[in-house]
Amino acid sequence: MKAPHFWSAGLDPKSREAAPLTRALLTPLTWLYLWGLRRKLASAVPEHAPVPVICIGNLTTGGAGKTPVAEAIRARIMARGVRAATLSRGHGGAETGPLKVDPAVHTFRETGDEPLLLAATGEAWIGRDRPAAARAMAAAGAEAVLMDDGHQNPSLHKDFTFVVIDAGAPFGNRHVLPKGPLRETLPAGLARADAVILMGDGPVPAEVTASGKPVLRARLVAAAPVAAGPLVAFAGIGRPEKFFDSLKAAGADLRDAVPYADHHPYSARDAGFLRALARHEGAALITTSKDHVRLPAELRAETHVFPVAAVFDDPGALDALLAPLLKQAQP
Repeated sequence: MKAPHFWSAGLDPKSREAAPLTRALLTPLTWLYLWGLRRKLASAVPEHAPVPVICIGNLTTGGAGKTPVAEAIRARIMARGVRAATLSRGHGGAETGPLKVDPAVHTFRETGDEPLLLAATGEAWIGRDRPAAARAMAAAGAEAVLMDDGHQNPSLHKDFTFVVIDAGAPFGNRHVLPKGPLRETLPAGLARADAVILMGDGPVPAEVTASGKPVLRARLVAAAPVAAGPLVAFAGIGRPEKFFDSLKAAGADLRDAVPYADHHPYSARDAGFLRALARHEGAALITTSKDHVRLPAELRAETHVFPVAAVFDDPGALDALLAPLLKQAQP
């Protein structure tokens, strides 16, 4: 789904751009959604996994940088001798799991794009049933489970939860789905978190300060040089504009940029359009690592990738939060 424009921050709530009538009509659906979520959270009895579970979640529908953060924390844990593996739901994939993802065997149509991306640099699993997946992972030798998303899923007990927030666009219009991008109210979501990871530059949101939770700063940095020459960029992620801005900041000669909805499955028609646009601009195509795994094979071969990695401003602060969990994980 592509985020509606009225979800954006900074709009005059009474202006046409902010769609006040649409938001008013959606209010009953927001109430219904919140009622369902609160009921689910209140009635759940979370199952404890045999190994520590660390959740990397968020409060909005996407675009905060959650998956690169999960990848970075997994690497940090692995460097300390603890076998860590990520666990994703497998959004958009046909497999239900528990399944260990193999990028040499599986495609995004089976596992979803984010697990496939995580599997390229470490151990990654999918599982619609999170407790069953965590049990399978522990049985296979995993010593720590990193949930990529799942802050609003109460089925599996979390030993520690990080909430990832985009400092540049933290909460959109601050309304809950479907009136806005929030998955739940801010006080409720922050109350269940143990720490906040604020991505990029921007002030600490007042709600985060009021929550009293520890705040870590991190940012997405280029993991490789940007391709030379004229480029046409495209992306189907939570905030495509963020990717386009990062290309410009890296010095890319960007001639055009095409946004798609998050998790967009690229078709032959999309490939034809993008190729034609690139030819018109005399440019090459470039996209994100997450989008690259969803491309048809031919288009994938001729499209550049601009990979990014999450880097923490104070890695020591992250280590201090993880230390008690790693002691549990070690035999």
